[in-house]
Amino acid sequence: MTPPTGPTRPLAQKLLWFAGLWLLGTGTVAAVAFVLRLWIAPH
Repeated sequence: MTPPTGPTRPLAQKLLWFAGLWLLGTGTVAAVAFVLRLWIAPH
């Protein structure tokens, strides 16, 4: 296996991407759960 030939991104940028994607995924799951809660058990 050969090492990557292009420039590597700094660790801080990788961590920001990871945190952003994690927040987006978590927010999506929370939004779906909230909508399902309103749909299944209305007040």
